[in-house]
Amino acid sequence: MSSFDVVIIGSGPGGYVSAIRCAQLGFKTAIIEKYSTLGGTCLNVGCIPSKALLSSSHHYAEIKHFADHGIEVSGDVKVNLEKMIARKQAVVDQTSGGVNFLMEKNKITVFNGLGSFVDATHVAIAKADGTSETIEAKNIIIATGSKPSSLPFIKIDKERIITSTEALALKEVPKHLVIIGGGVIGIELGQVYLRLGAQVSVVEFMDRIIPGMDGALSKELTKVLKKQGMKFYTSHKVQSVERKGDVITVQAENAKGETITLEGDYSLVSVGRRPYTDGLNADKAGVKISDRGMVEVNDHLQTNVPNIYAIGDVVRGAMLAHKAEEEGTMVAEILAGQKPHIDYNLIPGVVYTWPEVAAVGQTEEQLKASGAEYKVGSFPFKALGRARASGDLDGFVKILADAKTDEVLGVHMIGARTADLIAEAVTAMEFKASAEDISRMSHAHPTFAEAIKEAALAATDNRALHI
Repeated sequence: MSSFDVVIIGSGPGGYVSAIRCAQLGFKTAIIEKYSTLGGTCLNVGCIPSKALLSSSHHYAEIKHFADHGIEVSGDVKVNLEKMIARKQAVVDQTSGGVNFLMEKNKITVFNGLGSFVDATHVAIAKADGTSETIEAKNIIIATGSKPSSLPFIKIDKERIITSTEALALKEVPKHLVIIGGGVIGIELGQVYLRLGAQVSVVEFMDRIIPGMDGALSKELTKVLKKQGMKFYTSHKVQSVERKGDVITVQAENAKGETITLEGDYSLVSVGRRPYTDGLNADKAGVKISDRGMVEVNDHLQTNVPNIYAIGDVVRGAMLAHKAEEEGTMVAEILAGQKPHIDYNLIPGVVYTWPEVAAVGQTEEQLKASGAEYKVGSFPFKALGRARASGDLDGFVKILADAKTDEVLGVHMIGARTADLIAEAVTAMEFKASAEDISRMSHAHPTFAEAIKEAALAATDNRALHI
């Protein structure tokens, strides 16, 4: 029987990063993945493929505005969806190959098969060929991730009533895509197919899309996407989703009790994700699972069984790849006797639409609810020279700072390249920067980053310069 210092179940961003860090720290490490490729949901059917399609569809959408830049395109510009999907898969394959390389480079043993607990120190691996193997581990890290959620009355057939996984590999552009759920995944994939020519309708139970983010971001993104042609039905509770042939009928009830009916040829069910522990047999190791299906952990990501830890989507907190990576690294370093920490308030969130949406820290709604005294500084992208030069005028940067100390409490932005710009805010907040600190930092001109400086100036005695 093979024996290891650390065995990790699941090879998503949390699992494979944790494996690398464990190997770097000198642990004999193994990773178990039930699928034939490494990388988990993020790499195979999540973050990476969706961004590939967002990028491809963005290029197509941009062509419509080439004339504004003095670029004339002759003839019809057409979408070859098959080739676009193939490119997406090539990106996935290359990235997955990169993870394989990292496993080899760090001398991490990879097992392909379904990993399940035999007891607290042994894991059985059921392989695709019907054989099985049991390995021993001093420490085990559960990194089994999450799966798309649904509603009890919806039958997902993976053909016309689909999840995000199927939406990444459609063989045709929908005529009318009805999306159930206005969160990050639904909105991103909705914009992909909107750009490619589909009619897109979003039905959301809450009173706004991306409800977990600052209300100002939701309002601005809704405005921009409506301008692009997306339709929204917020404060609507879905009652039924039925398929007859190639027609999908979605019925939903609004706040007044009125029922609306939407007909489309595809319906994307995007109502969140659930922790995935199917087949793990956690009970055999004595590991506690909550009523919501999450593995219960303490502040050190340790389960009730001392040598077993859990990270990523399968534990509490935001279901984000970079959050899982930080947790995977933290557990490896704890096992090595180090004292790492994670400030969960400083885990940024991003929506990869165009304009992009990004945020870190407290929202204005959270500050109001807590009774905190704060001040606000905001600056619109349309006042930036760089934004006018590129034509990316939508959006703004909003900074929330403590009314007395001026410490930055939250940064919320929507606009071009905000997925990258948010790193400046995370860095500033990690070092407890004040709005004035940011306002006195030199920002290159002309850049989109100047909006952060100007928003900080606005939060500092309303001193924005270019508005």
